[in-house]
Amino acid sequence: MADKCSEGLLNGAVPGERGKQDKSVKRGNWGNQIEFVLTSVGYAVGLGNVWRFPYLCYRNGGGAFMFPYFIMLVFCGIPLFFMELSFGQFASQGCLGVWRVSPMFKGVGYGMMVVSTYIGIYYNVVICIAFYYFFVSMTRVLPWTYCSNPWNTPDCAGVLDGNISSRAALNLTHLLNTTQKRTSPSEEYWRRYVLQLSDDIGNLGEVRLPLLGCLGVSWVVVFLCLIKGVKSSGKVVYFTATFPYVVLTILFVRGITLEGAVTGIMYYLTPQWDKILNAKVWGDAASQIFYSLGCAWGGLITMASYNKFHNNCYRDSIIISITNCATSVYAGFVIFSILGFMANHLGVDVSKVADHGPGLAFVAYPEALTLLPISPLWSILFFFMLILLGLGTQFCLLETLVTAIVDEVGNEWIIRRKTFVTLGVAVAGFLLGVPLTTQAGIYWLLLMDNYAASFSLVIISCIMCVAIMYIYGHRNYFKDIEMMLGFPPPLFFQICWRFISPAIIFFILIFTVIQYRPISYNEYVYPTWAISIGFLMALSSVICIPIYAIYKVCRSEGDTLLERLKNATKASKDWGPALAEHRSGRYAPAFSPSTESHLEVQPLQPEKGQSEAAAASPVQGSNGSAHSQDSRL
Repeated sequence: MADKCSEGLLNGAVPGERGKQDKSVKRGNWGNQIEFVLTSVGYAVGLGNVWRFPYLCYRNGGGAFMFPYFIMLVFCGIPLFFMELSFGQFASQGCLGVWRVSPMFKGVGYGMMVVSTYIGIYYNVVICIAFYYFFVSMTRVLPWTYCSNPWNTPDCAGVLDGNISSRAALNLTHLLNTTQKRTSPSEEYWRRYVLQLSDDIGNLGEVRLPLLGCLGVSWVVVFLCLIKGVKSSGKVVYFTATFPYVVLTILFVRGITLEGAVTGIMYYLTPQWDKILNAKVWGDAASQIFYSLGCAWGGLITMASYNKFHNNCYRDSIIISITNCATSVYAGFVIFSILGFMANHLGVDVSKVADHGPGLAFVAYPEALTLLPISPLWSILFFFMLILLGLGTQFCLLETLVTAIVDEVGNEWIIRRKTFVTLGVAVAGFLLGVPLTTQAGIYWLLLMDNYAASFSLVIISCIMCVAIMYIYGHRNYFKDIEMMLGFPPPLFFQICWRFISPAIIFFILIFTVIQYRPISYNEYVYPTWAISIGFLMALSSVICIPIYAIYKVCRSEGDTLLERLKNATKASKDWGPALAEHRSGRYAPAFSPSTESHLEVQPLQPEKGQSEAAAASPVQGSNGSAHSQDSRL
């Protein structure tokens, strides 16, 4: 297969194709392939890699969890990643436009948009809280270090307070009891000062103005980075996608030099092989791979749609998927080295201080940082890393929505005003995020996180696999990929797409249903009406699929229902490569010039296009000027 790769595809050029400009003047392309890879890495590597995977790993058997995790990566993660990248790249369309492949399933694209909307709203609220902690860390003493603040209660007991420093005189049992009862200053700072948490999800209270201001800052940053679409965001990711690894490495080096760090890391990695026979471990591994890679959000299709037609997305999918999973494992060392140090300082087991989600990012880890010399510096680095990890994902979520809207309208007027579309979506996202900055905001944030993007993503992904492999036809799709890459997808991927990956997705769905437990936050149990809203959010994305399918069947031609179904599922005439010069073979134009309006055959500014053509070399490879850049990669 490597020989096929090297012979059939040399830096994106398919043999025998010459004199083609492999660029979309109308939609734009990435400046080079590194921009796409970095953007996709930033999209896939998010907050979950830091605050969810390490916790799942130690809870599910430590090192033993790595085995099912990488099995699921190989048989589900990478194949689905490759499918979505190739799907978007072939059609050069966002999550709506690609469904020209089978118009009846366009509701899948709308479902992806709904999911991306929900995630984009609450994800930026998490980023805004990280911004808040980042700003308040710029002080000599971190505000959650001691219990002498106005918001602290008599139950507060800081790790640096006198009553804990005398722990050497206490026996282990008594210490464990007092530790279990204590409320840490970081937890009280989080609940009583930052959130000023209300007692119920229905009691919104007042808007927390510091959080509202930080939410505005985070949305302004996202908008400015996307102001020119992938042209501007492609430059920003050189920093946002790489610097988190610098911070992780700094924290890792600092962490492993601390007393007790080895204990924490061993707690994280020590394999418990008996747990590998537990179905829950395999379910957690499959779910983590699926959600971590961002499958079925629409972002992968959108990012790939800005690739040049002959880009080797097969190579990219493997690189990005493995990078994402390696980052999760690496982050576990960073987290558990510090938590091991904290547990050693308190004289308790690591399990007493381990946490996940917001509890890890804004309570447990910040408290551990107060034990380090120059703690504000480490706090600034940690929260800056969280901000960058969140922004990388948020860029793609916003671009997914903007691209879908612009591609769907599709005329030159809206393409020229894409910046205003981006601004409109950003303003709407900010306004919809305001309720999450109230005193009950964290309840709503966790409700959206648990329901809006859970089993609905699994259903969307499963239907997408079925639609492409069995409705459009696996042979057709394999030919499309061969036409685009110069070689067909490897046999392993063909088998996974048709049988193994859909089976694993179905397993994830069944596992999610069986393992379902009503949501709670610490001791607070959500009321029935709130859980009902959560299910409605989950259904709102899935319901798009049957509603649009019924609409499309009703609007299709045919005398009988069967004829209408056939016409509704049949690929539309404008399905295929976006650029006219790539439409060869069964996509070769056999219609009048009027129907060619769907294809890009002219630049938006003819004078500019003519001047560029005059300056261009008469004979180029299909990647044009990108040949040297691709060869360097």
